[in-house]
Amino acid sequence: MRIDIITVLPDLLQSPFGASILKRAIDRGLVEVYLHNLRDYASNKYKQVDDYQFGGGAGMVLMAEPLDRCLQELTKGRKYDEIIYMTPDGTPLNQRMANQLSMQQNLLVICGHYKGIDQRIRDLWVTREISIGDYVLSGGELGAAVLCDAVIRLLPGVLNDETSALTDTFQDNLLAPPVYTRPREFRGLQVPGVLLSGDSGKIEAWREEQAYKRTRERRPDLLDTGDDPKMD
Repeated sequence: MRIDIITVLPDLLQSPFGASILKRAIDRGLVEVYLHNLRDYASNKYKQVDDYQFGGGAGMVLMAEPLDRCLQELTKGRKYDEIIYMTPDGTPLNQRMANQLSMQQNLLVICGHYKGIDQRIRDLWVTREISIGDYVLSGGELGAAVLCDAVIRLLPGVLNDETSALTDTFQDNLLAPPVYTRPREFRGLQVPGVLLSGDSGKIEAWREEQAYKRTRERRPDLLDTGDDPKMD
């Protein structure tokens, strides 16, 4: 997979891709991530990429021309499966969306800034708009990092145990069950006996029951989709 990210703050994205799972994925050649500084596509010596919005109002807007030049350059020799714009008014990111995007080959992510980007870029170029929550950030860089993390960890070979991602929270519309590690007793609290039984069938049944219980208590909306696992 290849992911290209257009940003006015490329330094802000160096850290997420320079450590832990994402770094290992890049080092192993399982994903390529390229950061493109939008200011490199500015048309004046001041590297200006933003301007006041028509109609007045507070806040600057990323201009159409630098973004269009960057997009034209990137799409010359590559077809992108999705051109994604990170925006609070986009479709909320969820696990199903991450699963779908992980099966693509080429993704391009546009990070907004200030009041966002000129609407004409959204109309002409963007194929999918994604939000990571009902709140506003200073720019789309942190949202892009969240999206990339959610997608990259699903690629084959990224996780040491590939079955781990299949049991994550939100897979199958369920929250993950409680998990325990050593010691067996901690401050008077014991590890549930079934997890020490060695009976894989009973352990799996317990985990499924706990996952369903936790989802029903904390996120009942996930069970209102018609995909209730207890109804299969």
